[in-house]
Amino acid sequence: MPMEVAIEVALREGPEANSSVMAILQPHVIFEVLELAGDNAWGIALEHGLVGYVNADSLVRPAP
Repeated sequence: MPMEVAIEVALREGPEANSSVMAILQPHVIFEVLELAGDNAWGIALEHGLVGYVNADSLVRPAP
């Protein structure tokens, strides 16, 4: 499910808050959510071509 980054958020290697940060996603970037688990969304940062975890609260549905 494509979601839009609402606020700057770290793309992490793992679900833990202290996992290594692979990239910082900026607002309006599309993040393809593959799974929601607790406070995290696991998916693909399309702009970076990376798979990882972000805080699910930082994502919103994109405007139509």
